[in-house]
Amino acid sequence: MDIPNMLKVILPAVVSFTVGIGVTPVISHYLYKYKAWKKKGGKIALDGTQAVEFNKLHKEKETGTPRMGGLVFITSSLITIMGIFLISIVLPGENIQKLNFLSRNQTLIPIMTLFVGAVVGFIDDFLQIRNADGLSLKRRLLFVTLLSLFIGWWFYTKLDINTINIPFGSELYIGWGTIPLFVTVALALYASGIIDGIDGLSGGVFGIIFFSYAIIALNHGQIDIAALCAMLVGGILAFLWFNIPPARFYMTETGSMALTLTLATIAFMTDSLGGGIGLSLLPIIGFLLVATVATTIMQVLSKKFLHKKIFKVAPLHHHFEAIGWPAYKVVMRYWILGTIFAFTGIIISLIG
Repeated sequence: MDIPNMLKVILPAVVSFTVGIGVTPVISHYLYKYKAWKKKGGKIALDGTQAVEFNKLHKEKETGTPRMGGLVFITSSLITIMGIFLISIVLPGENIQKLNFLSRNQTLIPIMTLFVGAVVGFIDDFLQIRNADGLSLKRRLLFVTLLSLFIGWWFYTKLDINTINIPFGSELYIGWGTIPLFVTVALALYASGIIDGIDGLSGGVFGIIFFSYAIIALNHGQIDIAALCAMLVGGILAFLWFNIPPARFYMTETGSMALTLTLATIAFMTDSLGGGIGLSLLPIIGFLLVATVATTIMQVLSKKFLHKKIFKVAPLHHHFEAIGWPAYKVVMRYWILGTIFAFTGIIISLIG
């Protein structure tokens, strides 16, 4: 790979991290100044009852620590994207122009999902800190569904995505099934956003996942997507710098909705469109997200039909806390497992 392309991928990560570190004191100042946290701690389970075990572990932490921490990497992403774009226009030289990774055919859609998701997530967080219930789960799911329907339709009608690449195999034709499949993947990933439950956990897991997709996109020549993923890694690391215990703020919906919707888009765009197997690799690279959703569903179904709980608390990372693991041990072991699953997915992408 020539130097400009390599620089094109690495530079956004460095810039995003640097900007993120730089803007965090300002963001943090205003989050604390305006007391941007829930005024009443505690959580209600999906079945409508009090989440007793969870509240024992985290009720005290939910007040006094700001929400909206996702603003760190959202702000750094916006500044990085627009900064590099403007520099590529103003300064002469072919190599300078190549640094711009804002492109219609690769990154326009995932960048749109990133910022649209952030805006809706911000509205939910804002309502919660104003002592309201935030956007209801039904409204958030409706938003994700409608946005996903539009993107799925765009993939199918405008980009002609109608197949999925199978590892070590051939293409699987799904035709218009691209649309409902994308909706399903987006909803599942959005549900996995509840992994934002322990200091440092979500930042580490999402950072590893987007780093993996940067390598996958780079391997298949999707340089702009690789640069976008690298930029997100840089911004997430800046967030993580301040989110490790004791967290200065939490990611919450502002960040998790943006990242999960963007991840769904990138997984599809690194599949048949780019000659890769990005979608098939998602359950492997994002296995911890799968486990988060799966254990929550298992818990709800078990309580409903068997009238007993499988886990002390769902999702799984809170179960480990409830049985006595220190929070830092859960987080670091998730980081380790996330790295192993990421390496596994990257290896399969290289040989599959």
